[in-house]
Amino acid sequence: MNEIISKPFATALVEHGKKHKDVVVITNDLTASCEADEFAAAFPDRAFKGGMAEQNLTLTLSGFAREGMRPIYPSFAVFTTRRPYEQIALSIAYPNLPVRLVGFLPGLTTPGGVSHQAIDDIGLMKQLPNMTVVEASDASDMSSILEETYAIDGPVYIRALRGLVPKLHQSPISIGQSREIFTGGKVLVLVSGSLTATAINVVTELRKEFADLALININTIKPFGDPHLFAQIKEAQTVITYENHLVTSGLASEVAMHLAQNPGPRLIPVGINDTFTHGGGLDYLLNFYGIDAEALKNAIYVAYGKAGTSTKSSDHIGGKIELNKGVAEGL
Repeated sequence: MNEIISKPFATALVEHGKKHKDVVVITNDLTASCEADEFAAAFPDRAFKGGMAEQNLTLTLSGFAREGMRPIYPSFAVFTTRRPYEQIALSIAYPNLPVRLVGFLPGLTTPGGVSHQAIDDIGLMKQLPNMTVVEASDASDMSSILEETYAIDGPVYIRALRGLVPKLHQSPISIGQSREIFTGGKVLVLVSGSLTATAINVVTELRKEFADLALININTIKPFGDPHLFAQIKEAQTVITYENHLVTSGLASEVAMHLAQNPGPRLIPVGINDTFTHGGGLDYLLNFYGIDAEALKNAIYVAYGKAGTSTKSSDHIGGKIELNKGVAEGL
């Protein structure tokens, strides 16, 4: 049983503020919902509310950064990235300012439907020059990610987890360095973000059948890859990417780009296919869009040339493993 940490970001944000006097926090209308209320109570002179005007708020971030501050904007990922996108591009990324954009409710982690489900946020952010894109997978990441990214001079987008967060890793996050959870050879699973716990459980179970099944957690989407990760990819026969994001612009697309320049293993992307998503309960959504545990199991069985254990999710959009047989078909 994994240890569960309550609101690791809230605690880390206060500690970050204690250590760095140049840190300011600006929120829209979601201060408590995005765990910035404790920072506001501790540092009322460094906490600001911009209201439901995200484009204007983003320009305020730019202004603080130009005055030598290190502004942090935590909100739901759709309001951190999609709504003020032009302002982020021209006022933060273009001048390469040290702004931290923290996006909660990544992918299918909310029942709120298309207006609240950030299934495209990584794609939006990683295509911006100067932008670093990182994704937390557990409480250890959320506790350390602000300190780890503080020294980066340019803008950073953090795909974040809130509330009760499992602690999966003992070490803090290290930008640009993947975590090797299980070593192996023939089949390599690359997982990012909120699906990491599921991937650990699935791979732990299937290693009883496939001893060389490997698992690596990816925390840095841009810049992508470290030498050790690239070496592991080169040695594998099949790479499976597993993400709570559109496969066309998230982790799978980064791996596909790497393989296009460094031909190697077959790629099976498991993620959300080219579709808008609708609302519903978490288990239902993960199943419907083909990113639940069964979808990953099926992909692993396909990688080993065996029939999947279940076809439950194969009739749903995003869950058709038989279509995800390589870069050309899966992407």
